[in-house]
Amino acid sequence: MAAMPSPIDASPSRVFADRRQAGRALARRLRGLVREQPVVLALPRGGIPVASEIAAMLGAPLDVLVARKIRAPGNPELGIGALAEDDVRVLSEGAAASLDIDEREIERAAAQAAREVADGVTRYRGGRPPTPLRGRTAVIVDDGLATGGTALAAVRAARRLGARRVVLAVPVGAPASVRLLAREADAVVCLLEPQPLWAIGLWYEDFAQVSDAEVRELLGHSSAV
Repeated sequence: MAAMPSPIDASPSRVFADRRQAGRALARRLRGLVREQPVVLALPRGGIPVASEIAAMLGAPLDVLVARKIRAPGNPELGIGALAEDDVRVLSEGAAASLDIDEREIERAAAQAAREVADGVTRYRGGRPPTPLRGRTAVIVDDGLATGGTALAAVRAARRLGARRVVLAVPVGAPASVRLLAREADAVVCLLEPQPLWAIGLWYEDFAQVSDAEVRELLGHSSAV
């Protein structure tokens, strides 16, 4: 398992014009995957514009892999884990313990995350079945990697769904999170590892929110393989 490149010291400087430009830069690093006929899986919503550029350059099908944060009771901005499709759950036992969250509260928070995942699947795929991953290379894409919880759940979900190889690709990521994901994915491709990360949006000139309509449009334009 490999992570690249090495972390660098940097301050926020708007490295990427927008998500699409970041996707094209990532796609150039991923061109060697063409022969593997991969499936590109975006973490919606922010990962979709990045992933659409990668799918186009690789001639690969584009789909979503929905994952949601498991939020701390009473503090929805704080994640204590993540839940992804196929009921894959990742929990931070240390965070739950430090906040003194009991098992029943964790289950309620996980159930809420599961409802959000199901809602995302319905909104983004409609009635369309997911792209089969059995025996294929799955390229999981997001617009950035902060704590890495949802990406970790997505990597494990892709494996459970039968992917032969799992690659995580992000334009920018926190070095510690890149190392964490490198222990789970077969490869992590990250163009920029600033220390400290500050915030993902600081590395983009345009980091406007991606709408559900844009997600559905980009998925509709993708190739189906």
